[in-house]
Amino acid sequence: MQILTQADLSNHNTLQLRSLAERFVEVSSLVELQKILSDQTLQKLPLRILGGGSNLVLPNLVSGLVIKVCNRGKELIQEDNDFWFVKAQAGEVWDEFVQYTLQNGFWGLENLSLIPGTVGAAPIQNIGAYGVEIKDSLWEVTAIELASGKSKTFTNSECRFAYRDSFFKQEGAGKYLIWDVTFRLPKKNTLHLEYGDIGKEISRRGLTPNPINISEAVKHIRQTKLPDPKIIGNAGSFFKNPIVTTELRNSLLTEYPDLVSFPYQQSFKLAAGWLIDRAGWKGKRLGPVGMYEKQALVLVNHGGADAKDVWALAQQVRLDVKNKFNVEIEPEPIQW
Repeated sequence: MQILTQADLSNHNTLQLRSLAERFVEVSSLVELQKILSDQTLQKLPLRILGGGSNLVLPNLVSGLVIKVCNRGKELIQEDNDFWFVKAQAGEVWDEFVQYTLQNGFWGLENLSLIPGTVGAAPIQNIGAYGVEIKDSLWEVTAIELASGKSKTFTNSECRFAYRDSFFKQEGAGKYLIWDVTFRLPKKNTLHLEYGDIGKEISRRGLTPNPINISEAVKHIRQTKLPDPKIIGNAGSFFKNPIVTTELRNSLLTEYPDLVSFPYQQSFKLAAGWLIDRAGWKGKRLGPVGMYEKQALVLVNHGGADAKDVWALAQQVRLDVKNKFNVEIEPEPIQW
């Protein structure tokens, strides 16, 4: 374990933004983490917790100490007649964990295939895709309180999940480091084919609807529509799909019959990508950043961008969507 100074974080965030950390350390064990948290010199520094950096907008300089969580491991810890309970360490790559569950016959996470990032970051954002969210299968989270170094277990309800939101993103932000996550996966699987193009892709390929084939369909769809962050910097979907009243949705539908919307509780969720596209931003650039030519929801770094460039574009996109549709869209990534 080595603490670096003025560490380059451009390879630690998928937007590939220029950023330096005042101090940086990679932690792979609880012993290492406890050593860091008990160091009296380091205790005086602001702490930042870094996973895969896939949902993050980094400033030019991150003051204090950045702790990158690198613990690995995944295992079936118990089962009953109805569920498998599978635990993964926070540093595990999310999609590698999803594929591990499928290869071992543990169903339920297939719709979340190929989402970038780590297991530890998944509950913070309550990641979701194609009609499924983390909250649907998460059983409990083990987190370390940064101030005391003590371990605390959070149940699903204690995580206070909401759409792309959780306790760890709100009241618990900056107070806890997620160390491992346990999922409760059903033995009687319920397939989710109704969202997006999954059903169409399964039919096009002539495949039997099952979890592994759904995962393959999801990966194909994502690879077709979304850029690889290793090739072009991006943080995946940059804006949340806005939730609006039924009245507003119906009003917009009258003017825009091809409006993409989905029922959500007592309201409707609009497709932010559709709104951004119709506001004229698909494939359009502002300096070194722009909205992706194949998917207007994805903000991409064409090279050399920093946080100021990202937020300038995001603000202009939000303004144009608001002016055209009277709908507010909110950024999804976390801002440091």
